[in-house]
Amino acid sequence: MERRKFLKTCCYTAIGLPLLAGTLQSCATAIYYAPVTKKRNRLVVKKSAFWQVKKDKKTAREFVLVKTTDMNFPVCLYKTGHDTYTASLLRCTHRGCELNVGGGVYTCPCHGSEFSVKGAVIEGPAETNLKTFEIASDNENIYILQS
Repeated sequence: MERRKFLKTCCYTAIGLPLLAGTLQSCATAIYYAPVTKKRNRLVVKKSAFWQVKKDKKTAREFVLVKTTDMNFPVCLYKTGHDTYTASLLRCTHRGCELNVGGGVYTCPCHGSEFSVKGAVIEGPAETNLKTFEIASDNENIYILQS
């Protein structure tokens, strides 16, 4: 490849990559922290937190994150069915790193452990399942029961 063509290709790449990255990032699932209230030993999240409205279009979220001031790590509240949910603490059981959520799994950015949305170990080095919480719900709210 001649020098001029090489430099031209590098310039196009330098301009194109940031544009492509921005476009792809907008397609990713947005992380949403749901408003939460605490009543006794349970966290209360409105079911409406699983809906988002963009440009007059209502779409469902697969999951929402819940964080309170007394928790060091967020809890992921995942919708697994019509009116069924699961909640897992996003703290890796291997070394305590905060997990990433996406693609139907929780992934540890530190050492690569993977967990199902129900908290079960899929891939190590973690050997212990995530801390999960009992869930209850009514017509309007989801209750995460803390023990």
